[in-house]
Amino acid sequence: MELQEFIQEMNSGKKVKANSELHIKMQELSQEALKITSELNSNYHTPEEIRAIMSQLTGKEIDKTFALFPPFYTDCGKNLKIGKNVFINSGCKFQDQGGITIGDGTLIGHNVVLATLNHDFIPDNRANITSAPIIIGKNVWIGSNSTILPGVTIGDGAVIAAGAVVSKNVKENTVVGGVPARVIKQI
Repeated sequence: MELQEFIQEMNSGKKVKANSELHIKMQELSQEALKITSELNSNYHTPEEIRAIMSQLTGKEIDKTFALFPPFYTDCGKNLKIGKNVFINSGCKFQDQGGITIGDGTLIGHNVVLATLNHDFIPDNRANITSAPIIIGKNVWIGSNSTILPGVTIGDGAVIAAGAVVSKNVKENTVVGGVPARVIKQI
């Protein structure tokens, strides 16, 4: 299976059957991501080196305004789109096989989890997976230890309070917090 076919299938939201060709491609890309993130996380790297490693991980050129403090973890990398002037703090875990888009000017705090995959609720089908992309708008601030769940879109200028679990879309210029996240105020 070619990479573009994989991304198209994962972004479609179709169920991924365990041990299918698509599932095997997921595992293959995960192994590649583990190898690349192991290099990223094992030694000190200059900002330029970090951008080069992230470009290798995503398969796309990363803008010179991007910054990341390792360690950083992902299960794929190839379905991750990062805008300009994005900062990702240390300890973040991105499950991007279902697709993650991060808009320009976004700040992501320590230990944030972006999860795009779910397992089937029926026990006999538990190994099957469904995916739904996460879309983060421009100038978003995601506080430390937050979790963004599959299929969530966060509007431009929104703020996600530290420790929030975001299971529903967040409108632009809105502050949300809590478990599950609720609107705190408009900006």
